[in-house]
Amino acid sequence: MARGIHSIHNRLFVLFLLSMLSLLLIVSALFYQRTTDQVQDKVSEIARKNVSQTVGLFDLLLQGYDSLSKSISGNFDLQRLVAEPGPKDPALRFITERTITNTLGAIYYSREDMIGIHVISYSGPIYSYGNSMSVIDPDYADSAWYKELQESTGEIRWFGVSPNSVIDQLEKRPVFAFGRQLYDLSQHKPIGVVLIETDADQALAALSNLKLSPNSEAYIVSPDGRVMASTIPTGVESRGPALVPEDIPRPAYEGDVVVDPKDGRLAVAGRPEMADWTVLSLTPDSDMNVELDETRNFILIMLSILIVVATALATFVSRTISSPLKRLIQEMKQVEMGNFRGLLHVKSYEEINILVSSFNQMVHRMDDLIERVKLSSISEKNAQLQALQSQVNPHFLYNTLDMIYWMLDEKENDRLGRVVLSLSHMFRYSSHWEGSSEVTLREERDQMRHYLTIIKSRLEGRLTVYVDMEDRWLDYRLPKMTLQPIIENAVKHGLEPLNCEGVLRVYTEASDGSLHIVVQDNGPGMDRDTLQRLQETLTGETLSAAKELAEVDAAADAPVSAARAMAPKGRRGIGLQNVHRRLVLMFGEAYGVRVSSSPGEGTVVTVVMPQVQVQTPAQAQAQAQAIRGVS
Repeated sequence: MARGIHSIHNRLFVLFLLSMLSLLLIVSALFYQRTTDQVQDKVSEIARKNVSQTVGLFDLLLQGYDSLSKSISGNFDLQRLVAEPGPKDPALRFITERTITNTLGAIYYSREDMIGIHVISYSGPIYSYGNSMSVIDPDYADSAWYKELQESTGEIRWFGVSPNSVIDQLEKRPVFAFGRQLYDLSQHKPIGVVLIETDADQALAALSNLKLSPNSEAYIVSPDGRVMASTIPTGVESRGPALVPEDIPRPAYEGDVVVDPKDGRLAVAGRPEMADWTVLSLTPDSDMNVELDETRNFILIMLSILIVVATALATFVSRTISSPLKRLIQEMKQVEMGNFRGLLHVKSYEEINILVSSFNQMVHRMDDLIERVKLSSISEKNAQLQALQSQVNPHFLYNTLDMIYWMLDEKENDRLGRVVLSLSHMFRYSSHWEGSSEVTLREERDQMRHYLTIIKSRLEGRLTVYVDMEDRWLDYRLPKMTLQPIIENAVKHGLEPLNCEGVLRVYTEASDGSLHIVVQDNGPGMDRDTLQRLQETLTGETLSAAKELAEVDAAADAPVSAARAMAPKGRRGIGLQNVHRRLVLMFGEAYGVRVSSSPGEGTVVTVVMPQVQVQTPAQAQAQAQAIRGVS
């Protein structure tokens, strides 16, 4: 069961399915959040426009009512008649009442929504005009609206919508009431009040414009929190919220609109210019989220469908990947048991096809290598026997050279003795290749000095050598026989042909993170073409250089006459190419042998190596062996 859970088929299935589901959930959440924000922004903008429009309608309506009240308070004849005490003569009193009622009637019929106009004189008489005979409330003097008008200074007072008349006991229709205190402008004293009641339908119609949904509620609220009007039908006022000043968002200035989405509802409030009211709309979130609910249901349906599709895709993809891999594993088990003859044929994804093809090639090569190892094992044994036999010759040569040196030393021939001793050291150094082929710079310097001892004796004082190697680099490890081929090439092609004294300089320098060993001579140098061919041979940048390298390598196993015939002309010897290749193998392509030369100015050969010692394969192998020995 555990193997089934950890199989590549099940893991690919779970990984692909989880990836698809995560992507779907993230996209769905982002889409839903984006839709929610857009819907809320759209609803808020619509509500803002509705409130702005409603506030504008109220301002137009209140401006008309304000002008109507001013036409009454500014009528001089009406002011004079109301200010005078009622005449005692019945005839005169009738004429005065008729004059006032005619004036009120003219104003009454100027608007279709008028219900009643009531002028209450402080001197006692009350003058009313309406559709029916008015029955004035006898307790009107104790009512709040009457006291508010008395306390005013002539500005209009709005009393909002009432379910019936505030003064006429017979009028049961909803009315919109407002009024002013009347002043005698000639004497600058109050003479009474005027109360105007209009049909509440226009105010309620403007207020209904605030409703964003069937369950929305609209209110007109006074500064002290009283409801001046609402869209709630009579008898169901209990549905409304507890309207207190802290619960109502109030605009800061006239014409401002406030949108307040909280407490499970959307509140939008505005303030008209003509009254110190707050026009308020409350819409429950359940009505606002109808579109969001539809979007959420659509997303859930699409998610269910996409989950099914993702499961099918995950099954298909996991099988198309795991099936060829299972066949490859089975074939690997056959190879593990020693069967290298089978070939696997699979048609799948490009990467898997490449993997199968590489596996087939690997198995084929392993089969060939096993056959070669079987054949080479016999040859290796024969070579070991021949190597044991050939070890006799170098030892015989060393012993013979040492014997000649001691014989010359007894005859006090120091010069020839030093030459023979140097030759002995050179042979011993160049023929000893057991173990690692790496040496220190100190060993290379000593080998170079033995070689130069012989060369200076041969040139009989025509060669001056300057060697300057810093002690800090003497323990640096480099390939064996690095310097001698370069110095030999400089002596043979640069210093021996000179008719004057030759100068050879060997020194070290550090530059740009690299260690340079410079071999410089004052020989005739090389022309540009010869130098270019030599550099191409070292770097392998042209096909001709590579071909010459192959020919030289082939000549290494050929007879001496054939090797000389195939050797390149000029200063391109096998030694430089061999040194360069060994340096590249040890340190990398960025390092090796660099040659610069000019005709008549000599030649400079630079061995470039990294300052930081790189661990060679032989050192790594020795370190691994040491670790195994400790363990």
